[in-house]
Amino acid sequence: MSQTRARAAIGTIVFFFVAPGGTAGLVPWLITRWDGDAPGWAQVVGAVTVAAGTLLVVAAFAQFVLEGRGTPAPVAPTEELVVGGLYRWVRNPMYLGVSTSIAGQAVLFASVGVGLWLVAFVLATTAFTLAYEEPTLRRTYGASYDAYAAAVPRWRPRLTPWRNG
Repeated sequence: MSQTRARAAIGTIVFFFVAPGGTAGLVPWLITRWDGDAPGWAQVVGAVTVAAGTLLVVAAFAQFVLEGRGTPAPVAPTEELVVGGLYRWVRNPMYLGVSTSIAGQAVLFASVGVGLWLVAFVLATTAFTLAYEEPTLRRTYGASYDAYAAAVPRWRPRLTPWRNG
């Protein structure tokens, strides 16, 4: 593994524990202490939803190591636009995965507080995406980002994967 790729991997792992770990792990824990009164079926649905969201986040983060030579953190961005893996279906699989994990915990613990946290997270993420992330990607990657953004939806996954070029 090259030194650039090794640094990107370390940075991505650190950012994984700070960002999704904080928003989809620490905050719901602070609200619920991972204790709730959901019925058995809701616990199963919630746990499966949390697992699915977590898998989305892990796969999205791994793509940065494989493809981007940088991290998903705004302070250490990729050298190249990341458009492989889950990013062929949707532009923001990390945010979708984190949102899915938070939603799963709201169900798993029957927590209105975690549900409200989900709403706050979605609103904040949407504002960040529109005000900072997309304009920055457009400035950084130009026409390649424009083509990608035109073909791959922000939040709703495509039915078929996008093929670059």
